[in-house]
Amino acid sequence: MCNYLLRKQGGTPDAPAEVMFHTRSASSELIRHAGLSYFPLAFIARLPFAMMTVGVLTLVVAERGSVTLGGLNSAAAGIGTALAGPLLGAAADRLGQRRVLVPVGLINAALLAAFILVVQSAAPDLALLAMSVLIGASAPQIAPMSRTRLVAIITRKIRVSERERVLSSTMAYESAADETVFIVGPFLVGILATAIAPWLAIVGAAALTLVFVTRFALHPTGRLQPGTKNSRQQAPARELASAKLLTVVAGALGIGLFFGATLTSLTGFLAADGDGDRAGLLYGVMGIGSAALALGSAAFPARFSFRARWLTFATLMLAAALAYATARDELTIVIALAVLGCGIGPTLVSQYSLAAQLSPAGRSATTMTMLGSAVVVGQAVSSAVTGAVVDSLGATTAMTLPAVTAALIVAAGIAHATSKPKTADRELVPA
Repeated sequence: MCNYLLRKQGGTPDAPAEVMFHTRSASSELIRHAGLSYFPLAFIARLPFAMMTVGVLTLVVAERGSVTLGGLNSAAAGIGTALAGPLLGAAADRLGQRRVLVPVGLINAALLAAFILVVQSAAPDLALLAMSVLIGASAPQIAPMSRTRLVAIITRKIRVSERERVLSSTMAYESAADETVFIVGPFLVGILATAIAPWLAIVGAAALTLVFVTRFALHPTGRLQPGTKNSRQQAPARELASAKLLTVVAGALGIGLFFGATLTSLTGFLAADGDGDRAGLLYGVMGIGSAALALGSAAFPARFSFRARWLTFATLMLAAALAYATARDELTIVIALAVLGCGIGPTLVSQYSLAAQLSPAGRSATTMTMLGSAVVVGQAVSSAVTGAVVDSLGATTAMTLPAVTAALIVAAGIAHATSKPKTADRELVPA
């Protein structure tokens, strides 16, 4: 993160040395106020959230032998996140992050550990679904909390003249980190499930939550969060329902739908040959181009607007998803997944950047939690639907579903671009 911020703030080759010096100083100031350990801590603390849905799916399929049931449990976790996620964000906006993250993290770690015992027992399927809902509801919302902390630092500590550039690169990094963990998380689940046992992935998620989420909650940056004394500065909650912002949430939902359809169909395809545990490993191929282009998106010219990036890279996703749908051998699937990754990263960066622009005053954590919850909900629901398609119609039919979800992402991008804007695309500035 440190090198990334400093590199991205260097300006154009023709930028005056004084501008470059001040911009680098501003980035260094952000890093100094956040603390050098903050960025790796915030990254690792996100992993349990990304591992949760895939880990539940993998464990249930392995122990109960049903892709459909595994998908339903993933969907149940997503429902829990949908119900509680935005509420946790609103609570953090009002009460501060520490009061929310510490108890939620401890509860979530305990539920993850208990889930392993319940799955391996003779407990009815309904009990599994109930626990999955609770796991999703208690999932710590690290990504939106991290964005809100960094925005607070930039707003309070960075010179006004440097805020736009520093915040732009910071948001690009944060979006890239989000997208990367949604690739790395399933990849870790695949490694642990293949090398040892599927239950170990859930144990790992519980341990990461207990240690790193708690450490993130107690990090000094948590003190920068607004408490009840600033609640009067919050915009009315109804502003969260603006059409422009809701199209971005719909786009994030489409990303989640894509993740779920791709992973579950891939699992079904490999499971036909007895290699279902390898799905997370192949799924991780998407992370290569995805992480590279997400991190590099801050270097795109300003005239290449966030809306245009969304449409461009979502269209690339659609083309690659069509190739994935017709693939019948592992090499072709890997190539398609690699190209898909090149589209996912910049699309997510664009969506989160647009959400930051459109976030009502004092509602940053709530807004970002809406997007994060939309991704998880989409992934969970799509996992359930795709799992049912795998069991009833076969994996090859299910492999067409990622293309359908990619088309929805393109449609949401078109709806956002054609809806009446409050303001034109601009550089990110604090609310």
